[in-house]
Amino acid sequence: MATAYLSLGSNLGDRLGYLAEAIRRLGAPHTRVTQVSSIYETAPWGKTDQPSFLNMAAAVETDLTPDELLRHILSVEQVLGRVRTVRWGPRTVDIDMLLYGDERRATPDLQLPHPRMANRAFVLVPLLEIAPHLPYREALDALDPAGIDLFMGAEVFQNRTNGVQ
Repeated sequence: MATAYLSLGSNLGDRLGYLAEAIRRLGAPHTRVTQVSSIYETAPWGKTDQPSFLNMAAAVETDLTPDELLRHILSVEQVLGRVRTVRWGPRTVDIDMLLYGDERRATPDLQLPHPRMANRAFVLVPLLEIAPHLPYREALDALDPAGIDLFMGAEVFQNRTNGVQ
């Protein structure tokens, strides 16, 4: 089993509901969500004329390959109504694979580690909450965490969503 770290975000409709359902659906055969971060409300990044996001991170254990896990992630996004029309635009749910074990790769479909995560405080704050051992503390310290506000603690989120499966 490999450990992968994911970043999740939502800024359309029932944002918290989409995150909860994404977590539930990610825990499918061959993949188990083992940890979730708190939920943070964040200003949009890239394209700023859109609603605020709810962002979180999750750790999963999986026996899927990185490519298989990516396909699973994309299927969860699709089931939850993700439509890719505008880069960095509004979305029901966005799930990015940040890390997959020690895997390093750069293909057209998947880059590991995620190439832009060290430049995004809204990714690193929840990621380092669940995985403080990862070597990204200096990257986070160099970023401005303004506009990243705690929305809901991890324990409250888990209680509202019947835990992590």
